[in-house]
Amino acid sequence: MLDANPFMLIVLFVGLSLLPFVAMVATSYLKIVIVMSLIRNALGIQSIPPNMVINALAMILTFYIMAPTCSRSWEIAKAELAGRPANVLETQAVAKAAEPFREFLSDHTADRERVFFVHTAEHLWAKDGEPAEVDPESFYVLLPSFCVSELTKAFQIGFLVYLPFIAIDIIVSNILLAMGMMMVSPVTISLPFKLLLFVMVNGWTLLIQGLVRGYVR
Repeated sequence: MLDANPFMLIVLFVGLSLLPFVAMVATSYLKIVIVMSLIRNALGIQSIPPNMVINALAMILTFYIMAPTCSRSWEIAKAELAGRPANVLETQAVAKAAEPFREFLSDHTADRERVFFVHTAEHLWAKDGEPAEVDPESFYVLLPSFCVSELTKAFQIGFLVYLPFIAIDIIVSNILLAMGMMMVSPVTISLPFKLLLFVMVNGWTLLIQGLVRGYVR
C-alpha cells in the first residue's frame, strides 16, 4: 500500500471535486456560454440551439483555447515531479504548475477590476486597523477580477449583437403598423429575416472566430 500523506490526499480530492466549478469560472467557458445564450435570445429562438448544444460548444471551444495553458502546466508538473516517488505530491510543484493559469487570468483581467479587488481586500482582511498586504497576482484577486471582466466583455458583445436584430424588429413592426396588421405578431414576421441576415453574414463563424481571437496574445 502506498505511503501517501493523508492531508495531501484530502487536498487532492477536494481539488478534484471543485474542478468543474473552477473550469466554469476560471476559463474562457464563462464568456463563451453567455455570448452564445445572448445570440440565441437576440434571434428570438429561445430553445434553438438547445442548452446542451450551447454548453457542449462552449466546452469544445474552451478546450481549444485552454489547450496551450494546460499543456504548459502539465509539462511544468512533470518536470517538477520527475524522479520523485509516485505517491508524493509536492505543494511547490502544484504551485509552479498553476503559474500558466495565473498568467492566463492576469492577461485577461481588466486593470480596474483588479485594482478594486486589491483595494477592497486590503480593508476586508485588515488586522488591528492596519491594511493587509495583498498581492495583485494572487488567485484571491485574479479569480473574482477575471469573472467580472469576462462578464463585462460578454455583455458588451451581446449589446453589439443585439443591435441589428432590434433594427429588424423595429422595421417589421412599423411596416405592419402602417399596413394596419396590428393583430400579426412582429416576432413571427421578423424571425425569418433575422435568420436570413445571420446566415448571410456567416454569423456563427464570425462570432466563434471573434471569441477565439479575443484570447490571442
